[in-house]
Amino acid sequence: MTEHKQRILTQKEYQQMAKANEPKRPVLANCVRAFLVGGIICLIGQGITDFYIFCFGFTEKSAGNPTAATLIFLSVLLTSLGVYDHIAQWAGAGTAVPVTGFANSMASAALEHRTEGYVLGVGSNMFKLAGSVIVFGVFSAFVIALIRTLIAMIGGV
Repeated sequence: MTEHKQRILTQKEYQQMAKANEPKRPVLANCVRAFLVGGIICLIGQGITDFYIFCFGFTEKSAGNPTAATLIFLSVLLTSLGVYDHIAQWAGAGTAVPVTGFANSMASAALEHRTEGYVLGVGSNMFKLAGSVIVFGVFSAFVIALIRTLIAMIGGV
């Protein structure tokens, strides 16, 4: 009876083996797809802004909030229909950068956990990912407001 000995790889050997067997990623193609889809989302946003300006008489500044709300609504709608996930899988980071990616992440978490109830499922799980973004945004806004107030106080003295 022969004893079978397993050879234990060192960390360096394992990394070399993993690198040799890792599939090559099409980095350039991924960058082009992300750039194109992110640009198309921004182009759609600009079209929505122009629509609000020309059809409803908004100014360029006042059309920003309804444009963001419309993009968020479209993102949540496409997420609930399962379309946004297919676009994101093909485009990669191009869908994550604009406001639509944030809306998609929250809507996806809400849809995934809806069977657990509205409070413990939807409410608690959709803010797991978004919570840190919201906290960082609120904290950053506070720091900027504090700096701006200090500058105004110093300049007004």
